[in-house]
Amino acid sequence: MLMDVGMIVAGLVLLVLAGDALVKGAVNLSLRLGVPALIVGLTVVAFGTSAPELLVSISAVLDGAPALALGNVVGSNTANILLVLGVPALIAAVPVDRSYGHDFLVMMGASLLFIVLAFLGPIGWMHGLVLLAGLGTMLWSSYARAMAHRNGPCDPEDAASLEGVEEGISALRIAAYLVGGILGLPIGAQLLVEGAVNVATGLGVSEAVIGLTLVAVGTSLPELATTVAAALRREAGVALGNVIGSNIFNLLGIIGAASLVGPLPVPQAMLSLDLWVMLAASALLGVFIFAARPISRVAGLILIVLYIVYLVLLFH
Repeated sequence: MLMDVGMIVAGLVLLVLAGDALVKGAVNLSLRLGVPALIVGLTVVAFGTSAPELLVSISAVLDGAPALALGNVVGSNTANILLVLGVPALIAAVPVDRSYGHDFLVMMGASLLFIVLAFLGPIGWMHGLVLLAGLGTMLWSSYARAMAHRNGPCDPEDAASLEGVEEGISALRIAAYLVGGILGLPIGAQLLVEGAVNVATGLGVSEAVIGLTLVAVGTSLPELATTVAAALRREAGVALGNVIGSNIFNLLGIIGAASLVGPLPVPQAMLSLDLWVMLAASALLGVFIFAARPISRVAGLILIVLYIVYLVLLFH
């Protein structure tokens, strides 16, 4: 038990350090390239923090548990909106404006495409190619927008006034931050989840409850750690880009890749509840974006309460 508690503590520490490193790397990279932090958050940061979902989903299909792959992605996307944005808002309000509208609509489009394919399921390799084609289109669009908004490297005097920016930072140090963050996040999440599962099992908590809570939340911990770090550094572009980009990558990239490994039958319970909760949670983010209202502490608390209500519904 003592070793398990040590794993939990070590996992938390590694998540905090890796999340902070990834945000530092992303902010400095965006300034060095002269592109908006949102673009870096949508791509480098989002893909990096989605690594646990990718590993879990592909492993689940290979192990003959495709429902786990689908549940992992759908559950993580719901947690990304309600939990990953709710918790940082309790620490510091997350600024939101209409500039995120385009990427939000892409996320909603990916969600609707995934839901349509789920009802046409099982999701096979042909559906997977459609999803991967959608991901490729999104990446090309992000690249085109980055080039269109490229202004050249940020002036050193302006950069010095921003949180997380290191004046005169080298490309090697930026790469070290990014690699350290991307590698450290899944390791920290694994330590925390494994330790927590062992403690819960020792206390007599059922495997079903552990799977519905610890594993689902565990794969969203990298997004949570990164978003908290971004919120504390007032880097809204990285925070929102991380969540939106991660949700897009989960639906298009992870399910697309997993379906190439094997077919993914969609459970009836998921068609009846979980897909619609995911869609509703995603739509809720649009309220803040198009109203240009920050996610305040009160709003963050409401998001967390909604997530708890969803977990209660799962148990019943």
